[in-house]
Amino acid sequence: MVGQIPNIISVLVKPVSSDCNLRCDYCFYSSKAAELYPETRVHRMSLKVLRELIAQSMALSEEVSFCWQGGEPTLIGLDFYRKAVEYQRLFKVPGQIVHNSLQTNGTLIDERWAKFLASHDFLVGVSLDGPPEMHDYYRKDRFGNPTYEAVMRGIEWLKRFNVKFNILVLLNNRNVRRPRELYQFLTGQGFRYLQFIPCVEKDPKTGGLAEYSITPEEYGRFLCEVFDEWTAPGVPEVYVRDFDDILISYVTGESPSCVFSRQCGKYIVVEFNGDVYVCDFFVEPRWFLGNLMDQPLEEILMSRRLAEFRTMKSKLAENCGDCRWLQYCNAGCLKHSIQLGLDRSYFCQAYKMFFQHSHQKFLRLKNLVEKKFMRNTTTIFT
Repeated sequence: MVGQIPNIISVLVKPVSSDCNLRCDYCFYSSKAAELYPETRVHRMSLKVLRELIAQSMALSEEVSFCWQGGEPTLIGLDFYRKAVEYQRLFKVPGQIVHNSLQTNGTLIDERWAKFLASHDFLVGVSLDGPPEMHDYYRKDRFGNPTYEAVMRGIEWLKRFNVKFNILVLLNNRNVRRPRELYQFLTGQGFRYLQFIPCVEKDPKTGGLAEYSITPEEYGRFLCEVFDEWTAPGVPEVYVRDFDDILISYVTGESPSCVFSRQCGKYIVVEFNGDVYVCDFFVEPRWFLGNLMDQPLEEILMSRRLAEFRTMKSKLAENCGDCRWLQYCNAGCLKHSIQLGLDRSYFCQAYKMFFQHSHQKFLRLKNLVEKKFMRNTTTIFT
């Protein structure tokens, strides 16, 4: 045990582990349940574990964020989340703030789900890789059928009940090569909250990169072209997570995104049985922290292993020398370096390409933000 409890801003919960109704070719999490829990065929979080998870998490902070992910987290059923909300009310203290988000493939969202998510103010992330020819290439159901239409039906239900949602796009070797077309398709659908996640995975058979992975050059070009679309109106009208988070770092000196932060360890992962891990990309024995049914979460968070994980980024950044862009990328995501056996980010060249392209515009946007803040401050105090 070491030090004090770190400031954990989010608890990423895997109530069904990696169980899913789809079979997306590129899913990095699909094998986790079989690897870690081979004795269990179907993985579902019990109400006993759920109660402990919520009680212990809510005892740690005045503001708690639960992010429900999978696999496909809707497989556990709506009653589970009704119980989660009930437990949150039970353990909530005066003044405490509780957030819930759900990351889903969208195919099981119907009227019942949409009503519940709206009534309890869930933020929903829906995976959509673009128009049908982009989305359906890798995102198929367990029978090999396309899923685009089912996802769009789910999104329509969310819209109908005014559920807050954003679109999560996995950039693979198909859609990354058509950045403007992809961005214009998404914004043309009326989507105004977007997140683009670069795919780079190892092929378990060859040990090399899987065919659906993207190259640094492809990612760099994608970021530059989408950034130009994003800034085309002058002041951006669409939220693109990476761009908005980078702009925040230009203004404040620190990004809210773990990818571009100086330090990892802002959230933890809790598996269906209460096992706790350091990160979604490091759910493996090496980074197992403990089980909250056997050990208080407060103690788990003070472990030396988590403290070690939180220092890994700063050590990795030492390999970047005096790179002028390090203050913005902060060595990127550890998945793209440590997990790939590299001494720096696989996307290093992509970031250099992007920041060289975007820097002056970010400075202008920073000035606009600061001027707007000063105007608002003047209004308040005069």
